[in-house]
Amino acid sequence: MLISTFGSTLAGVHAITISVEVNVSAGAHFYIVGLPDSAVKECEHRIESALKNRGYYFPRTKVIVNLAPADIRKTGSAFDLPIAMAILGATGQLNDPESLQSLMMMGELGLDGSVKAIKGVLPIALQARKENFKALIVPKPNEREAGMVSDLTVYGIEHLEELIHYLNGTNTLTPVSVDAQEAFFQAQSAFENDFEEVKGQANIKRALEIAAAGSHNAILIGPPGAGKTMLAKRLPTILPPLSLEEALETTKIHSVAGKLPDYTTLVAKRPFRMPHHTISDVALVGGGTQPQPGEISLAHNGVLFLDELPEFKRTVLEVMRQPMEERKVTISRAKLSIDFPASFMLIASMNPCPCGFFNHPDKECTCAAGAVQKYLNKISGPLLDRIDLHVEVTPVAFKELSHSARGENSAVIRERVIAARAIQYQRFKGEEGIYSNAQMNSRLLREICLIDPTGQQLLKTAMERLNLSARAYDRILKVSRTIADLAQAEHIEPAHLAEAINYRSLDREGWGG
Repeated sequence: MLISTFGSTLAGVHAITISVEVNVSAGAHFYIVGLPDSAVKECEHRIESALKNRGYYFPRTKVIVNLAPADIRKTGSAFDLPIAMAILGATGQLNDPESLQSLMMMGELGLDGSVKAIKGVLPIALQARKENFKALIVPKPNEREAGMVSDLTVYGIEHLEELIHYLNGTNTLTPVSVDAQEAFFQAQSAFENDFEEVKGQANIKRALEIAAAGSHNAILIGPPGAGKTMLAKRLPTILPPLSLEEALETTKIHSVAGKLPDYTTLVAKRPFRMPHHTISDVALVGGGTQPQPGEISLAHNGVLFLDELPEFKRTVLEVMRQPMEERKVTISRAKLSIDFPASFMLIASMNPCPCGFFNHPDKECTCAAGAVQKYLNKISGPLLDRIDLHVEVTPVAFKELSHSARGENSAVIRERVIAARAIQYQRFKGEEGIYSNAQMNSRLLREICLIDPTGQQLLKTAMERLNLSARAYDRILKVSRTIADLAQAEHIEPAHLAEAINYRSLDREGWGG
């Protein structure tokens, strides 16, 4: 007897509907066809044990399972549930096996028949709604994630028997009801850290506010213990809240990567990813035999923080260059090409030299001659060219550390950032794929970042006296436009340019000695 139901497989951050066909006939052996991987092939033993332990039988005749389309690779253990149900239908153990054709279901089976959590449920739910399935069956821990999709009936089950009894009409399942928007908006402002806890460092907080307002990449340079990591971790608290569209896109990526906790809905806060400097190329940008999103995609719509930047392998840093420009990463294989979104803010930190005390106000640098420049040269010019703000972080004096007064809190700074982003949203409304000043191309730079003769002279003098490189010119204009937006100024003024020039430390010729 031939019975079919439906499942889904992932291709990047999207899902593809898979028809699960099972035919039970005279003969012997269990066959799975349709490009299954090892995890799919091993389902025979999990399904057999799950059915027998719950009093159902597994056929000892010829069983052929076809996963169509047959030319798409099927991966993972989530096909256990649809295959098991199709086998039950094909062997007459369901009262109405034809009802399986209107359902999409995914789940891994335990040997006792329990249904275990899977990854990528949100893209699967979106695909089920798109193809108008009557209902989607998912493991209980994934029900809230799938329940975010409106106009789709979702049932969460803990055990195989729940679904069998539901299909046989001997019990009912309760559809999942999730008010995703309410939970989403409540969680957007709940942060553990706050800028008001930071003592001193007013200039660093100002630089990070500018970075947040224009979505600029930044690098913090300073000695150990100056607060670089502490400040960077507080950056998400002043970034604009995620829109529902951004949250959905971010959640899809984390779902596909299996990074969503059980019983969760939307990702409510902008991601903050902090990979270790021993990370590999593939782990950072994504890839693998079955392409998975890397750290730059997990930081999509948020912050990628690289602590001690020169300690990362050169090849790891270089593979970031194209994704930083394209705001996506393309993983190419012989038979497929997958795009993962990668629109992130890069925040990096580094010591100024191997010993960490170059330019320190109190401690003497012990590095050999030329060691400082050699250390800085670990970061290539093309990568540095994509970093808009170079911020020197100095140690906080005891007087400021012992001061009891609290600084400006993140909520106040965030309001200024949101106001600046609103100006940019209106400015770039007609430009596809451009939402902030950091994303401006050369044409927009010429049209928008106009400066008066006084500003031109200031910029010329700065480039000559400070020996700024040519690549600093565009970056200074972009940052000065953001500073003007924060000040609600229509035009870039000399004061805005002067502040932006201060954030090009590493472009100064001879900075490293």
